[in-house]
Amino acid sequence: MSSAALAYPGKSAEAFRTISEVAVELDVPQHVLRFWESRFAQVKPVKRAGGRRYYRPEDIDLLKGIRALLYSDGFTIKGVQKVLKERGLRHVAEIGRGGVPEVVAPAPLVIEKVVYVEKPAPVKKPRPTHLRAVPDISLPFFDVPAQPASVAERVTEKFQPVETAPEPVPAELGMTAEERERLEELLDELIGLKDRLRAARQV
Repeated sequence: MSSAALAYPGKSAEAFRTISEVAVELDVPQHVLRFWESRFAQVKPVKRAGGRRYYRPEDIDLLKGIRALLYSDGFTIKGVQKVLKERGLRHVAEIGRGGVPEVVAPAPLVIEKVVYVEKPAPVKKPRPTHLRAVPDISLPFFDVPAQPASVAERVTEKFQPVETAPEPVPAELGMTAEERERLEELLDELIGLKDRLRAARQV
């Protein structure tokens, strides 16, 4: 015999129940039943003249299942809506009849995997064999920082007289003719480099 038949011995188990009778059976206020009806579309009591609600046995089982999920299993309204959507009305009604084990909300499973990647030490690239270190070279006329010359300096440099070639070194300095010739070639190269440097500064 069902609990409804025991609670109301004057009615059969298949008889409809009023909202006040269902509220007593579920031990919830009547306004809670109306609230559930607004939140769960599956709860559809029969409405007669005057708006009075009458609940069928399957409606009561569904309400009992909703009550068990909310009050016993700790589900939220949205959680119960999800159970109804995914598992169906019959499943929740079966919970109300006590024929299905309690549905426990599954705890979120979080799996973290930490991977450590050892960074290899940087490999020094060997210096190519065809590149060799050059010893320090001191070139006095290249040490001057290249700065833009003023207009006056440019005019002065432009109209400087052409330097004449240095006079040959006298023979009495104890140098051979070949040494004097080599020295004069070096002087000519230096003068040419100086002219090129001057021209580069004016660009």
